[in-house]
Amino acid sequence: MRPFSRPGTCLLACILLCTLLGLGYPLSCEVCKGSGPNCSGKMKTCEEGKDACVVVVGESNTKGHLSINTYKGCMKFSDCYSGFVSTTMGPKDYMVSNTYCCQDDGCNHGSVPPPQNNRTENGLQCPACIQPFQETCAGTQAARCVGQETRCVYFAGNVQAGIIRTKFATQGCATESACYSKPGAQVPSASYLYFLRRADCLPAPRSPSRAE
Repeated sequence: MRPFSRPGTCLLACILLCTLLGLGYPLSCEVCKGSGPNCSGKMKTCEEGKDACVVVVGESNTKGHLSINTYKGCMKFSDCYSGFVSTTMGPKDYMVSNTYCCQDDGCNHGSVPPPQNNRTENGLQCPACIQPFQETCAGTQAARCVGQETRCVYFAGNVQAGIIRTKFATQGCATESACYSKPGAQVPSASYLYFLRRADCLPAPRSPSRAE
C-alpha cells in the first residue's frame, strides 16, 4: 500500500526554503577607528538597514593641525561612494579622503592608499564657513579651490565624534564626488560621522582676480 502523500506539502516546503534563502544573513564588517593609514578591530554584525562595509582613510587640516586617520565600519550601500573626495573651507581647513565600499563579510579588512593631496589653486572659489553647534553659516569668507575641486558645497546637519553629537554647518570647495552625498545620508569621514540634513552642490565660479 502506497503511503498517503500531499502534493501541496512539497510545494509549501519549497516556498519556505526559497524564502529563507532570500532573506540571507546580516552583513559582518570590521569596525575600528585610529590614527594613521590603517586600523584593526573586531568583526561586528551590521545593524538593520546597513548593507555595506566601508574603509575610509583621510587627511585633515584643522586650523593648521594636520592628521591622518582611518575608519572602518558598516553603512548603507546607497550612501557609500568609493573613491576620492576633497573639500576645502580655507587655506588651513581642508579634508581629503579615499573610501572603499563593499558588500561581503569582512571585505573592509584591508586598507586603501592615503589620498593624494594636490593643494595647487585652480582659479575657482566658493563661499566658505565652518559653524559648530548650528545648522546654518553665512559663507562670508572665500575659499580658493584646489586640485580637482570644481564645486561649491553647503553641508549641514549633525556630526558625531565618539559619544558626542552636535549640530554643524559648513561651506566651501569640493570635488564633484562630494555631490554624491544627499540629505538624509549618514556619511563617515576618517574622524567623524555626519548625518546630513542639507547637502547643496553647485558649480564653482572663477575667482574675481582670475576672471577673464
